[in-house]
Amino acid sequence: MERNSRKSYTYALVKPSGPDCNLACTYCFYYHKQDYFAPGVHRMSDAVLETLIQKSLSGPERQFGFGWQGGEPTLMGLEFYQRAIELQKKYGAGKNISNSMQTNGILINEEWADFFIKYHFLVGLSIDGPAHVHDHYRVTASGKGTHEEVEKTARMLLNKKVEVNALSVVTDYSAKYPEETYRYLRDLGFTYLQFIPVVETNPENSREAAPYSVTAKAYGEFLCRIFDLWEADFRDGYATISVRLFDTFSHIYMGMQAPECTVRKTCGDYLVVEHNGDIFSCDFFVEDAWHLGNILEDDPREIINSRRQELFGKMKSQLAPKCLKCEWLAFCWGGCIKDRVRDPRDKRFNHFCEAYKIFFSYADQRFRKLMENFRDRQAREAQQYRTAQQTSRQPDQGS
Repeated sequence: MERNSRKSYTYALVKPSGPDCNLACTYCFYYHKQDYFAPGVHRMSDAVLETLIQKSLSGPERQFGFGWQGGEPTLMGLEFYQRAIELQKKYGAGKNISNSMQTNGILINEEWADFFIKYHFLVGLSIDGPAHVHDHYRVTASGKGTHEEVEKTARMLLNKKVEVNALSVVTDYSAKYPEETYRYLRDLGFTYLQFIPVVETNPENSREAAPYSVTAKAYGEFLCRIFDLWEADFRDGYATISVRLFDTFSHIYMGMQAPECTVRKTCGDYLVVEHNGDIFSCDFFVEDAWHLGNILEDDPREIINSRRQELFGKMKSQLAPKCLKCEWLAFCWGGCIKDRVRDPRDKRFNHFCEAYKIFFSYADQRFRKLMENFRDRQAREAQQYRTAQQTSRQPDQGS
């Protein structure tokens, strides 16, 4: 690979407790990784943690992000993350280091919240919506719903001003309740929402998608209803609620690169580090084919620029002729690779292809108008600022 085309290594998605979790959500794609790793409890050792942080922060990059996920990352205990902060301070002097965590919220208490505030963690809280939506699939091993506990955690985090986003999985069931879900999350106090459509292969019939998967049609209609609500919440030309997918599309409408790899032309810009140090191309592909090395033995900057990772990233751009002719190509580039392979009925196309078509056919002109108004408002405000600055520099004309 040419030197001038080398990727920077600026983000690691870390699975310190592997696939271990204190819940048994029906749709969880990572729970079944229990069968991939050695039996027993999976926990990252201090040696792996220190090596990960030392190698991640040893390069020329001035900023680096650690995303802590699972399974359930809070199973590691708060002391593990206090140690991570110590190591980041030790090895990352002068660098801009960020931390984020995705959690089901069950183990979060005020001590965790104070830690998040002190060290500026961005927390993604898994909460699918009101009780009947959330508890439909987000349950304990005994089948008990978890909504009451998670809502209590959400209120505590929001009241303490922790930087927290709502992560809501869109399933065959929740797709029926876009208005109720959006308003519930908004009224609870969330201003940052992420809706994650699920499609997984049916473990009982490998020739079809799992029954809890949301269909393309249902997801497309869900997005249209969420767009109506999001647009209605605009005030003075600005969105008062952030919906991550719409934020991503906003970048594209504004002529900028999308922040999400799922809708870029290629992917493979980060690495996944498992509890034992094993490195993979993506957390949706923790499997032998995309096992790239181990943090204890290998240089992550060489791995992210390896031929294998390059091939993984370029798979996304290997599209069917039908896709290349699509008027919405620049908004998805075929979508996430995993959404092409989890529904075995047709691996040539993204499971949610029709959803994007439904959404853009419905919202494109309104979306363009919102972005046009946003640009005009920003230009006016910039001009007002420049005028104010010039006025403040004028000499005093008093007698």
